[in-house]
Amino acid sequence: MVEWIERPFILGAEDVFYLVMMAFFVALPCSQLGAFLVLRRMSLVGDAISHSVLPGIVVAFLFTEDLSSPWLLVGASGAGLLVTFMIEMIHSKTRVKQDAAIGIAFTSLFAIGVILVSVYASKVHIDADCVVYGKLVSILDHDSVTMLGYDVPKPLVTSAIVAILTMLTVIVCYRILLLSSFDPGMAASIGYRPRIVHYALMAVLSMVVVTSFQAVGAILVIALLIIPAASAYLCSHRLKVMLLLSGVHALISSVMGLYLYVWMDCSFAAAMVVAGSILFLFAWFFGPADGIIIKAFHRRSISLGND
Repeated sequence: MVEWIERPFILGAEDVFYLVMMAFFVALPCSQLGAFLVLRRMSLVGDAISHSVLPGIVVAFLFTEDLSSPWLLVGASGAGLLVTFMIEMIHSKTRVKQDAAIGIAFTSLFAIGVILVSVYASKVHIDADCVVYGKLVSILDHDSVTMLGYDVPKPLVTSAIVAILTMLTVIVCYRILLLSSFDPGMAASIGYRPRIVHYALMAVLSMVVVTSFQAVGAILVIALLIIPAASAYLCSHRLKVMLLLSGVHALISSVMGLYLYVWMDCSFAAAMVVAGSILFLFAWFFGPADGIIIKAFHRRSISLGND
């Protein structure tokens, strides 16, 4: 048992710490924004944005020629807002349903991104494996910055900053996000503008997605947006509790993912998502709010009480 617990440390204690923290700082902001996506029934919009940021990243790089440039975040945010605008325009101006509009918008932009990657692959240094699977472990090979006497990989610093800014945004704008998520009409009546809040949320989501892009890829980031929030929703319908449980889910899946990665010698990002899925199954069966076993127990208790 002790040997199994200590097994990941064959990578070195410092590398283990950096990998877990990178995974956590990628998963944490996704989990917090994902809670609002689940409550707003916009999970597919998160899927659309995660795919549509690719052309924004490539176009921004073609102008800056620097993969670490903050303009990549601007390009990704612009692409995220563009796909959101396209979805609403297609849905509102035609008879096409929202799910079909989402499929049209994000596949079109993602296809444009794939073409740009294939044409400029040698220059942009974004390959198909990075787009699909991500390269979480590769952060150990990146340049480092010295902080408190330690050489910290630059991607970890960037992810930490984005995670902190996302948490601050959620805390400061909590009331606005709460009202606009549950009752847009009331939010509008007291001076908030739900449409502006919606686009601002999509912009922040785009920035979070692009910082997660290189680590976990365009596909697996969808899981980080949805699985923690869905698991939390099965345990509680209170937003504050959901946000807390989503963050805990992100931390546990990061640690469990590292163990699966070392044990199976597989993709760390995929292992983290599998760990999160296992936690979701536990929530599905034992969640206090909507768990299958808990609901069955309540029904049995009511049935016995009626008898």
